[in-house]
Amino acid sequence: MPIPLPRGPAPAPLFIGSEVYRGSSYGDWHPLRVPRVSTVIDLARALGWLPRADYRTSPRARPAALTAFHTPDYVAALERVEAAGWASEADRERHALGTVSNPVFPEMFRRPATGVGGAMLAGALLAQGGVVHQPGGGTHHGMPDRANGFCYLNDPVFAILALKAHGARRVAYVDIDAHPCDGVEAAFARDPEVLLISTHEAGRWPRTGALHDEGVGQVFNLPLPKFSGDDAMALARDAVILPAVQRFAPDAVVLQCGADGLREDPQARLDFSGHAHLGVLEGLRPLAPRLLVQGGGGYNPWSVGRLWTAIWGRLSGQELPDLLPPEAQAVLTALRFQAGAPSVIPPPGLIARLLDAPRPGQIEGDLRAGVQHLAGRLRAQV
Repeated sequence: MPIPLPRGPAPAPLFIGSEVYRGSSYGDWHPLRVPRVSTVIDLARALGWLPRADYRTSPRARPAALTAFHTPDYVAALERVEAAGWASEADRERHALGTVSNPVFPEMFRRPATGVGGAMLAGALLAQGGVVHQPGGGTHHGMPDRANGFCYLNDPVFAILALKAHGARRVAYVDIDAHPCDGVEAAFARDPEVLLISTHEAGRWPRTGALHDEGVGQVFNLPLPKFSGDDAMALARDAVILPAVQRFAPDAVVLQCGADGLREDPQARLDFSGHAHLGVLEGLRPLAPRLLVQGGGGYNPWSVGRLWTAIWGRLSGQELPDLLPPEAQAVLTALRFQAGAPSVIPPPGLIARLLDAPRPGQIEGDLRAGVQHLAGRLRAQV
């Protein structure tokens, strides 16, 4: 049974971060060479939105705790490869470590273990209700015995487990990353008390998340056509995401808010503005007493930093400025897209503003048909 939440005002929103993200990189050639969480921290502080009282430093999950989802052999291999600085052929074959997608780098255990520690901390912080932003979370591809799609550990899985351990019997997981949440679905597809909703670009790696996947009736996948734009996400929100979450009546919501659907991102082609993400966030916020918002994908340093900072602004009750003050613009101007190289100069809007103008897009027939299919499933569940 869920632990009854106390009456009265909800706790203040909290931000979970760590300096491990500032000093670590997957390598100069990798899509995750870009600074992301450190940019959000610096930008939020430049705006005066992140006082010390609202910030929590993420702990690093201990190896034994990681075996709640990952196999002991895999956890040991991840520690071993980080310590050695190289992966054996056996580690590559069995655990996908030392591959092009999942390279060896100095913090390859400590960084994802910090993400898991932050997710577990979020579950504890939300025991009494409230809102937590963890931009370093969202590594939704990690599998029990192997790294997968840049994800060495699956911190959304641990977030759900931690929320359950701290009184949330029913958890709704909503994933609006451009890529399907294959690792999270593998963990909870047979759990009727975890609602799984994913919108993602149709045909995008790992090419899972099919429209007709149902789990035990609580899995809803909606592939979105390329160049869908904000209107497609608004349709998904209003016709599928919010009705499904309302009907499920969760004790907690986890929103994986990957930024790779934004127009400027090099890894996807969904053509969103940040308004698409904020619309989902605002719709979900009143639907459960506990809300955890994680990061996820995002490979353009300016767009991902701006979006996740805007999310924290909304969560913490700030008014998003039309133009960023000089201190905040300086954070974005100083970004380097590739270590050791001069920063590519982005369009002025990526420096001057947190949010771009809305990008409406077009709603295609395949998307309408997919929405109708999922809406029909929801009606049948009444």
